[in-house]
Amino acid sequence: MRNKGLHFLSIIIFWALPSLVFSQQRSKRVVEKQIVAPDTVLNTKPLLSAEMDSLLLSRQDSIPLSDTTNVVPRGEIQTEINYYGEDSIITDFTVNKVYLHKEAWFEYGNIRLEADLIIIDWEKSELFASGVTDSLGSITGNPIFKEGNTTYEIRKEMRYNFKTQKAIIKDVVTEQQDGLLRGETIKKGQDGSIYMDHGYYTTCNLEEPHWHISAAKIKSIRGKKVVTGPFNLYFNDIPTPIGLPFGMIPDTPDEKASGIVFPSYGQEQVRGLVLRDFGYYFAFNDFVHTRLTGDVYSKGGYGVKAATIYKKRYRYNGGFNVDFQKFKSPETELNPLDYNTFWVNWQHTPESRGNSRFSASVNAGTTNYNNVVINPTSFVNNVRSEFASNIAYSKTFTGTPFSMSANLRHSQNVQTNEVNLILPDIAINMNRQNPFQNVKFEPLKTLNIAWNFNLQNSINNRITAPFGVQNEVLQIGQNINTQQDILPFTLANLPQLLKDANNGAKNTIPLSSNFTLFKYFTGTASVNYTELWYTEKINFYFNPAENRVDRILESGFNRVGFYSSSFALNTNVYGFYNFKKNKKIEAIRHHMNPSFGFTYTPDFSNPAFGYYQQVQVDSSGRSQVFSRHQGFIFGGAPLGESRSLSINVRNVLEAKIKTESDTAALSTKKIPLLQTLNFSTNYNFAADSFQLAPINFNTRTSFFDNKLSVNLSTTLDPYSEISTTNPETGRVTTRRLNQLAWKNGQGIGRLRNANLNLNGSINPSNSTRGPGEVRDDITNDFLQQGGQMNEFVENEISRIVADPSQYIDWDIPWNLSFGYNISYNRQSTGVSNITQAINMSGDLSLSEKWKINFNAGFDFSTAQITQTMIGIARDLHCWQMNVNWIPFGRFTSYNVDIRVKSAILQDLKVSRRRSFFDR
Repeated sequence: MRNKGLHFLSIIIFWALPSLVFSQQRSKRVVEKQIVAPDTVLNTKPLLSAEMDSLLLSRQDSIPLSDTTNVVPRGEIQTEINYYGEDSIITDFTVNKVYLHKEAWFEYGNIRLEADLIIIDWEKSELFASGVTDSLGSITGNPIFKEGNTTYEIRKEMRYNFKTQKAIIKDVVTEQQDGLLRGETIKKGQDGSIYMDHGYYTTCNLEEPHWHISAAKIKSIRGKKVVTGPFNLYFNDIPTPIGLPFGMIPDTPDEKASGIVFPSYGQEQVRGLVLRDFGYYFAFNDFVHTRLTGDVYSKGGYGVKAATIYKKRYRYNGGFNVDFQKFKSPETELNPLDYNTFWVNWQHTPESRGNSRFSASVNAGTTNYNNVVINPTSFVNNVRSEFASNIAYSKTFTGTPFSMSANLRHSQNVQTNEVNLILPDIAINMNRQNPFQNVKFEPLKTLNIAWNFNLQNSINNRITAPFGVQNEVLQIGQNINTQQDILPFTLANLPQLLKDANNGAKNTIPLSSNFTLFKYFTGTASVNYTELWYTEKINFYFNPAENRVDRILESGFNRVGFYSSSFALNTNVYGFYNFKKNKKIEAIRHHMNPSFGFTYTPDFSNPAFGYYQQVQVDSSGRSQVFSRHQGFIFGGAPLGESRSLSINVRNVLEAKIKTESDTAALSTKKIPLLQTLNFSTNYNFAADSFQLAPINFNTRTSFFDNKLSVNLSTTLDPYSEISTTNPETGRVTTRRLNQLAWKNGQGIGRLRNANLNLNGSINPSNSTRGPGEVRDDITNDFLQQGGQMNEFVENEISRIVADPSQYIDWDIPWNLSFGYNISYNRQSTGVSNITQAINMSGDLSLSEKWKINFNAGFDFSTAQITQTMIGIARDLHCWQMNVNWIPFGRFTSYNVDIRVKSAILQDLKVSRRRSFFDR
């Protein structure tokens, strides 16, 4: 037993003794010097010394290192470094460099370097990159360096310190907003600024640009501007004498750019030399910008313009523009001009949120503004005679059926000088309510009631004479329109205009119900009650001394209440005609929608109501009925009893035709034969004469896949006429007879008016995109991007639309759009009038880069050519040339413009303008 224990002890000793010996030898072994890998050369001290023994090591390992109070110092490299070489990656540990060959790249933070040769120097934290020369002497794989959103295309080599973010680059091209900078030697600063030696700036992206600005010294401050020393303008690498001692090109985001607005120049025969639109653009912040500019004329005139745009995110946006022009020609001029004119434009658009909304659309100014201030790219305002404005506020009361709106309205006619202001226009509405919606009886279940209230105060410069009053009832019945005198709308006349203001309130209560009758008919019954509130009424009297009717206004609250009732019945009828199977037309479908209605209105001219007055009108004792509220803002009660039956028939005619396809199966498509064909008239049973109203007829259709549209409308008078000739004067007088025309052998009636309109667009392709559609597309895109419409935006859109190179499809050799309109009108007195005109527009490609466009027309009634414009467009790659010529009319002028396409260099141009003044 003891021997066994001895043997066991011997085994334990022989197993433990070697382990102790070897452990002691390892503790005395010298630690080898570390070999540092290239991607770990961070210039940091080694953690362990070469002289540390095992006791120190064990003691150090025993100390916990997870003390949260310790702050770990940050190294020089803050993020991961990645690099790659397609051909090879060679590391030289002796000099701490890495060589990347063939399609290599290096990434660190927001920088990326690509080249066929990249050398990484870890000791200096520096990159070197260049292309590689092949056996034929060609250089391939030139460096491309990206830092954030900035790209540098390097033609030779570069050195970049990714610790200081500074670089030296040889022969580089970099993009600065819309332009390109190129220099022989570039020094890049830590903030992204560039110092360039012998460089140039251009917006042409060709390797050999068509033009450039050359300077010995150029500095680019990222996000602000590009500044140059003395520079010259080069065309096709040929220097020109055009240059300046220094240059400054903005490199700032549009929402933060403030600076000088450079003027355009020209000369006019009347106003002399002119500098236009010289001023300053104020970008106050991200929400409000203002452009303040002026015009100066050498012969005694000037103009001041202010344009402000504003935007509050998620709330509203808009623009406010004011233009004031003053000109006084010298006294020596044969036809001197002297005018002060201004125009105000305000557009305010809210975002759709909440239960209230405020908007504004203002276009107002002096009547002569559009006759003396002309935009050569847009003649819309110059040929318009009427302008309107509206400032509106609306609110919906949550949880109630009520809503309200308040409007300030303005309208003016620049031809008649009439101005009308409605200050204010207040409306309160109650939505339709269904008090019996739970009742099963359908007419009662669908019964609904609403209430509408409208209050208006109108200020108008039309003069209503208190003496010699004309009967408004007769004028309306005989289609007589008398011209009233116009009082100039000036501050001096404002007290009189306010005194003559026309105001009143209108209440409307509609009550209606709809239901189904006889399974196929839909019936609608309604009663409408209207009540007008005025603060005065008119008393008429006959003045025997002057043999005329005069009036006196009687002050005091005055109400006018009247009502009407109606019942309508309509249905739908469908008819089909099927052709044989071997016919191309498969079927024709006819949809007819007839509707019949009966309306009853009492005779409110009854003296019991007090709304009308019987007045003697001449010395013979003849009397007429006058409305006590004629000329008031909402008028008065209707005259005469009405028991009227109305008839309206709507027709749609379509065909289904077979079409060939690539597959064996035949397909069909529907084409419109008549998109609409309508007839309407009414018969008044209560009228003592002319019970049947004129018959209205209109139709619309299109041909050749909608390339040609046709619209036709006519009015037929079913009563006969008789003409008499005055034997003394020979004058022929025509009047209507209370007899149907067919009974007197005059056919089915007399054609009172007719209008035919033809519109078409043809070209070799399927495209029918025209300037109008282009204008809508550009405007919609601009608004969707958060833009705000104002006068300057509209002018810019007009310039783009007027420039053929902006919207014309150069692949289409020609395009022609045309419109023809003829109108016939014949009054009951026998006087007839015919007007017809044709207008055409189109373009023609002379070559791949040349295009001619035109817009012209001819008025047959006056035998004159309408406003005509001829344009020539030439695509010059980085430049563009446009020539616009208006050879006829009041705005005769021409415009030649050659400009750089870049948006930031629009003032770098060669222009010659001759306006309509130069005649």
